[in-house]
Amino acid sequence: MSDWLVLVLAMLGACAVVVLITLVRHRRAPEDEDPSETPDVIEYMTMWIGVVYAIVLGLAIAGVWEARSAAGDTVQAEAQALHEVSERVRVYPADVRDQIRADVDAYVSYVVDTEWKSMTDKGEVTARGSQLLDRVRQDVTDYQPRSDFEAQAYQPLVDQVAAADQARSARADSTGPTMPPVVWWGLLAGAVITVGMVFALQIRRTARELVLAGLFSATIAFMLFLIWDFDAPFSRGIAVTAEPFLTLFPHV
Repeated sequence: MSDWLVLVLAMLGACAVVVLITLVRHRRAPEDEDPSETPDVIEYMTMWIGVVYAIVLGLAIAGVWEARSAAGDTVQAEAQALHEVSERVRVYPADVRDQIRADVDAYVSYVVDTEWKSMTDKGEVTARGSQLLDRVRQDVTDYQPRSDFEAQAYQPLVDQVAAADQARSARADSTGPTMPPVVWWGLLAGAVITVGMVFALQIRRTARELVLAGLFSATIAFMLFLIWDFDAPFSRGIAVTAEPFLTLFPHV
């Protein structure tokens, strides 16, 4: 099922639940009930619950968005480091240069074609990807420079391989959800309480109030969907892609 279809169904479901509860409550309400007699303390509590929950939602969205942005930065850093390795080995002999570039291309091709699917479906990187990157590291570190010019390029190449390995580790840490389950329970419970406080104000069955209550609940559903979608940077609708690899290595 498409993530956007899930969003539409969640928003429609939230609206339907609010409208249904309102209609049922209106039918069962006493004939002498006066909605204008809502105690001031209930209005005050409803206002503060809404404010507090809005702050919590904002912090949650900021947190998952920051995690997604960091995941995108690690992919860019990894691709850039490997690109630097491929470019800087031009000072090496042809056989060494071609071997390193071939191993870099093999690693990038595997990440784009195979490992990315594993990250999307299973939320984890593969051991094969680590082996291919280790091969690149061995190619770079095992070579003994034969001139001062090659020696000057050696250490920067080692540093770029280390940067790629560090970015890969960060990418592996970003494949799973970033929000703890207890936070999700708090967000869902807060949504129920916040929407439930609408009924404490003795909402009536007028079209204006039903529309506003439906839009309010749909907005909360939309915000929760955004948090859920950003929570797994590599495996949901608005996911981080392998575009940096494809841009810097168009031939793989």
